[in-house]
Amino acid sequence: MKKRINSFKYAGRGIREVILGEINMRIHIFLAFMVVVCGLIFNISVFEWLVCVLCFAVVMTAEMLNTAIETVVDLVSPDKHELARKAKDVAAGAVLLSAFFAAIAGLLIFIPKFLALL
Repeated sequence: MKKRINSFKYAGRGIREVILGEINMRIHIFLAFMVVVCGLIFNISVFEWLVCVLCFAVVMTAEMLNTAIETVVDLVSPDKHELARKAKDVAAGAVLLSAFFAAIAGLLIFIPKFLALL
C-alpha cells in the first residue's frame, strides 16, 4: 500500500515541477482556464465539454512528456548532438501538433457561439 501512496506522491511532484518549471505548461493551464470560463458563459453541451477536457488532457500530457524527454536527453547528452536535437525537436513538435488540433476543436466549438451573439 505504501508503494501505491508513494507513486501518487511522485506523480504529484512531477506535475508540480512541470507547472513551476515550464512556462508553456502555465500557458496551457491559463488557456484551459479561459476555455472553462467561455464554456460556462456559453453553456456548452456535455459533448463539447468532453472535447475540451480531452484536448486539455492531450496537450498537457504532451507537454509533460516533452519535458521528460528533454530532461533525459539533457542528462545523457549534455553536449550538442544531432540525435539529441532530433529527439527534442520531435517531442516539441508533438506538443505543437496537439495544441494546434486542440485550437481547431476550440474554434469549432466557440466560433458559432460567438457569431450567434452578433
